[in-house]
Amino acid sequence: MKYSDQQRINKIYEYASRLNQYVQDNNIAREALLTDFSLQWLVTTPLYNIGEHAYNISSEYKAEHSEIPWPMVSGLRHRLVHDYDGTNWNMIVEVVFDELPILVEQMEKLI
Repeated sequence: MKYSDQQRINKIYEYASRLNQYVQDNNIAREALLTDFSLQWLVTTPLYNIGEHAYNISSEYKAEHSEIPWPMVSGLRHRLVHDYDGTNWNMIVEVVFDELPILVEQMEKLI
């Protein structure tokens, strides 16, 4: 299915806000995400989806909203998908706890 840029923004917001809310509601700690395999699996799927949608947003839209680090968002997906056993969980923890709430706020402004 071909999504419009706005549909992709809506999807990014949906995945990011749900993941962010899940982490908060379940009091997931940074240390737990570093060591708990099931939590690692839980966060990777939304991060894949966020990155895939970000990657496929048009260049024009990305240029209009250059305050969002599009290459970093889509690059994370590529690293998770293609660096199978080399995932740096310290980086993922930083993304989930520090960067994801910011991304949620940025997407809210675009909806």
